[in-house]
Amino acid sequence: MASEVVGRMVERMLARAESGTGQPVEEVINETLYHEHLRLSKAGSSDEAKADRAFYSKIRHELPRASVNRQQRLLHEIVERYAREIQGHFDPKAYAVATKFAPPMMNALLNGLSPGRLVTRLRDVPSLDEHLIIQGEVETLQRLHERGTIVLTPTHSSNLDSMVLGLALHRMGLPPFTYGAGLNLFSNPIVGYFMHNLGAYTVDRLKTDPLYRETLKEYATVTLEFDADNLFFPGGTRSRSGAVEAYLKKGLLGTSIAAYRQNVMRGKETSNIYIVPCTISYPLVLEASTLIDDYLREAGKQRYIIVDDEFSKVRRWLDFLRGLFALDLRIYITIGKPLDPFGNDVDEQGNSLDPRGRKIDPSEYLLVDGEVGEDGVRDSVYTGNVARRLVGAFQRENVALPTNVVAFAFFELLRKKSNERDLYRFLRGLGPEISLPMPDVEQALALLLEELQALAGKGGIRLSQSVGSGDIPEIMRRALKSFGIYHTTPVIQRKGVRLHVGDGNLVFYYRNRLDGYGLMGTRRLVPPRRPG
Repeated sequence: MASEVVGRMVERMLARAESGTGQPVEEVINETLYHEHLRLSKAGSSDEAKADRAFYSKIRHELPRASVNRQQRLLHEIVERYAREIQGHFDPKAYAVATKFAPPMMNALLNGLSPGRLVTRLRDVPSLDEHLIIQGEVETLQRLHERGTIVLTPTHSSNLDSMVLGLALHRMGLPPFTYGAGLNLFSNPIVGYFMHNLGAYTVDRLKTDPLYRETLKEYATVTLEFDADNLFFPGGTRSRSGAVEAYLKKGLLGTSIAAYRQNVMRGKETSNIYIVPCTISYPLVLEASTLIDDYLREAGKQRYIIVDDEFSKVRRWLDFLRGLFALDLRIYITIGKPLDPFGNDVDEQGNSLDPRGRKIDPSEYLLVDGEVGEDGVRDSVYTGNVARRLVGAFQRENVALPTNVVAFAFFELLRKKSNERDLYRFLRGLGPEISLPMPDVEQALALLLEELQALAGKGGIRLSQSVGSGDIPEIMRRALKSFGIYHTTPVIQRKGVRLHVGDGNLVFYYRNRLDGYGLMGTRRLVPPRRPG
């Protein structure tokens, strides 16, 4: 697959240079050298960094005296290096091992077994199935998989997402999906091996070279053309604030149009590509503390890649997973209604539908002067339509959980009683001495639940079973126990008849999952922003 990507990329670059619609080859290479020099100046002394420095030093030395043919060869070497780094590998043996042993191993950890006892106790461990709730358009997804290629587009809260989705796909009887994973995750000792062998391809977000980014998109396009179902996180990175994504990256989303166009031009029988939204709802998030701290410091623009969070610490994994199991908590995976690459609805038979529900031929969206062709401006508008539809689906398919509703009611009641209007000064003032009478919080929670039930009745959000029941004492009990079992400091603590702030930043984080719905008369506190 990498060779196909390299061939296409080099051919495209040379055609652009020759026609004058793109940069000359020498400029493309110099731009790569510039961006890679900036990256490598901060990359340390790892073996990979040393190898990259040696490679680009050779390119820099040769370029000034290179003939036209040699420049083209240097371009080929750079693109090939990028493509080989990106390329994933699927090993059927590794997949068999993962699907056979990963669920019981996770169950064992959830039950509190030590790693040393895992091997001897796997058969005796209860199933994880009851803790993973898969709902929504599951049957539609299964049918569409037989009719074309799937692009699953989930929300992104945790680095656990890809593994949880892998188990869910296996549960649904679907094959493994290929997906782009941050390069830093491949060094994780827990998941690195399986990511290398289960079709994950690497995405180095520290690489800013436009040539690298175009190679990455071309790789994703080729995988779709080769009938590889894909998993894209359109938010680009984990939600730092805890809110459902309201702004999506469109680069990889746009590859569905490019792949579909290639399929149609080749007359491929199963040419259709279906984009399927997916919302993952956790009662607790493994990396919540690091993520919200990063968001509040607004350091995401500088750090972007967090390499030292809870995901990298095995002990925190165990604490988190055992906490979920001990409290019988559920992770919700909600499959939304599918779309075609242009943002149109798709029915269960794979037909694209117009706004009135009439069947349409999606290939007509590709026509330029009566022929299938490329129009970058037009295609970007189509991709924008898809992004807007996905954002709406994420909001509708979000599942309100006890931790979210209690955090929301508690946080908003604290804000209402505070004279501080500035959000960040308000958060800095939330210490353990700040508390509210429990009856006041329960009253606010009752009003919030009424709003949520009305919103859910209109299809604007989903409610977990406990939240949907409206049983306030039970909702409060589940939320407070959840808040106290994993995080170093309980998020909210009950002391007598009062609820005290444990970790104000985490109250804000779990509250934000319900941000943007206008609940309790609130305005959006997490403004949509470009990821990265």
